[in-house]
Amino acid sequence: MRPVSHICRVLRRTYSSAPAVSVALSSLPRQVSPHLVDTFDRQHTYLRISLTERCNLRCTYCMPEEGVPLTARDKLLTTSEILHLADLFVQQGVTKIRLTGGEPTVRPDIGDIVQGIGALKSKGLESLGMTTNGIVLKRHLSRFTDAGLDALNVSLDTLDSNMFQIMTRRKGFDKVIGALEEAMALNVPRIKINCVVMRGVNDDQVLDFVALTKSWPIRVRFIEYMPFDGNRWQRDKLVPYRELVDRIESVYGRMEKCTDDAHDTTKLYKVPGYAGHVGFITSMTDHFCHTCNRLRITADGSIKVCLFGNAEVSLRDILRTSDENDVDDNLLRVIGAAVKKKKKQHAGMFELAANKNRPMILIGG
Repeated sequence: MRPVSHICRVLRRTYSSAPAVSVALSSLPRQVSPHLVDTFDRQHTYLRISLTERCNLRCTYCMPEEGVPLTARDKLLTTSEILHLADLFVQQGVTKIRLTGGEPTVRPDIGDIVQGIGALKSKGLESLGMTTNGIVLKRHLSRFTDAGLDALNVSLDTLDSNMFQIMTRRKGFDKVIGALEEAMALNVPRIKINCVVMRGVNDDQVLDFVALTKSWPIRVRFIEYMPFDGNRWQRDKLVPYRELVDRIESVYGRMEKCTDDAHDTTKLYKVPGYAGHVGFITSMTDHFCHTCNRLRITADGSIKVCLFGNAEVSLRDILRTSDENDVDDNLLRVIGAAVKKKKKQHAGMFELAANKNRPMILIGG
């Protein structure tokens, strides 16, 4: 029989190695709940939450000039409801959350929401991002980054201040540039500019945006113009991404094709020697439905499993009518059913233009 002293030495060696084992286990991929897996085995680990339908701009591709009818305040998700849903989705395997709108920074409780969702990084959330027009972003940025914001998408469709006012029907170009500069000064890990390209409107500025990436360590993403209710989409305004690539390479030479992330919507390129990158979001001419891992919650609490789909189901009503002990089970039952009904891919370009869908401002970008 082994002496007790030998057994103790073995136990000490065993337990002293336990931290290394736990580190190894923690590095394994998180399991995704069946509620977030569709019939095509796509695992939905990315949640986009729209915080408001309100915006301080009136971008031509997003909403009609006269605006849109807004949902009554008591029909919108409250702070606690947003945090409840975010927590539930993270428990089910969501690793990335992005806050959208409308313009999320116009919501008075935006700081509390960012802080509350940022705290979910202790539960498995890996990234917290925001899509914003940047108008009032600068004064919030330090607090946001302290709370865990690590990714920023800034919508900017022109580098000309006069054209900015025409496209957004508001002033504020210098504030947006200031917000971008502040984000770089704060070393926000991932900074992107989203530029919706429209022929005859701002497609002549594509090369200027590419020039930004020479010294700015950001990603400029050119987005194909997409149809939504009220934006008067026209086929001849769409500039296919291949045309943009050819146009850029005719001036800057052949770009380097970068490796795209498994679930990224962006076809990523880089001008050799430049600090930043150039990307193309090709929803219209080369969809990426087969790798989609995104779910959306609208400001009024409906879940949308596809940006272009008009099928929705209210999570808000379940939150407000369910017994406290049953609410999460009821939510997961509905979420799972919605995910299982997600189609293999969205309709073609011209079918999308004819389909009824919310204006972009009411979906959440």
